[in-house]
Amino acid sequence: MDTPPEGYRRNVGICLINPSKKIFAASRLDIPDAWQMPQGGIDENEDPRNAAIRELEEETGVTSADIVAEAPFWLTYDFPPEVRQKLKLQWGSDWKGQAQKWFLLKFNGKDEEVNLLGNGTEKPEFGQWSWMSPQEIVNHAVDFKKPVYEQVMKAFSPYLE
Repeated sequence: MDTPPEGYRRNVGICLINPSKKIFAASRLDIPDAWQMPQGGIDENEDPRNAAIRELEEETGVTSADIVAEAPFWLTYDFPPEVRQKLKLQWGSDWKGQAQKWFLLKFNGKDEEVNLLGNGTEKPEFGQWSWMSPQEIVNHAVDFKKPVYEQVMKAFSPYLE
């Protein structure tokens, strides 16, 4: 799938790995026990690669990272009804779910660079963060994102071994 399907919000996902090939994950402030990799919407006319770099900085404060790989396809997930309703009110748009273009980025900074207040341009989304194995990432994801996370781990598996 070269273009995202109709009815889905265009989004990027960021799989940030450290030199030990562990993956960055953070706990959401609004969903107890839900951990995820950074992600965010693609602005109108914004290149997805630029969106990935922007979202990473907005959500984690991280700027010391380079894009290593890009998933060759868009991945989608549907919002559960209660999430869809909440986001409809928050965003003013009724999206079925999100269509994500995933990027693998290599972190070349120090852990102290991570700042969950981000760069101060957006409201913080995360409370804690950790470096995790691919299986831990999938295990800690909310149920409706698990299939996408499994596909992301498969797409980037050559870089995670």
